[in-house]
Amino acid sequence: MSLAQPTLATPASPAELPLRGIRTNIVQSIRAFSVPDLQDAAKALGHHFLYANLATAQSKQDVLDLIGQQFMLTVSVGKNFDSLYDSLTDPVHKSGPQPGFIVVLEHVPANAKFDKEAREQLLDIFRDTVDYWGDRKVPFRCFYSFSVARSARAGLADDARLSHAAGGGIEVLTESGEKMPTDKLLDISPQALRMSSPFNAGYWTMA
Repeated sequence: MSLAQPTLATPASPAELPLRGIRTNIVQSIRAFSVPDLQDAAKALGHHFLYANLATAQSKQDVLDLIGQQFMLTVSVGKNFDSLYDSLTDPVHKSGPQPGFIVVLEHVPANAKFDKEAREQLLDIFRDTVDYWGDRKVPFRCFYSFSVARSARAGLADDARLSHAAGGGIEVLTESGEKMPTDKLLDISPQALRMSSPFNAGYWTMA
């Protein structure tokens, strides 16, 4: 009679610890995660790290241009969100096996030219992209944050209005009167805009 050797669970790697409990295919607020930590996790896991800082974007076209430039996409993003989806899916899939993706959209604009509907359309494109790669068993995690210009800093009183809500909290309203979720807001400052290191693409095909 032989005894089977017990199977020991493989310890989670340090890179996986920040992502423990996060589904492999998801779009969510960056919340407590930091960009450098996510970049380190992507490197350790062998995943592509795609980062776009959208702090200077004002319009939909600005957003598309910045994503295309900073993701270093080989296919033109064009002028609509559907073309962004196309550039992140079939051409990449056909270029060779993909290990996985960690994507960060930082400081997604919140203004009259890029309103709530536009932001939802952008996030929906990434949700569709998540589904595309999920169907192909490829991890694709997308983290995002919203950015609202502070009138005190920018000197533009119409950009945002701050009012104390009941209970002592702060309610942030855009110029259109839309309430912004404060857990997804990040200040625009030199420190916040600085990346620890630039993204090195060479990534759509595996060496």
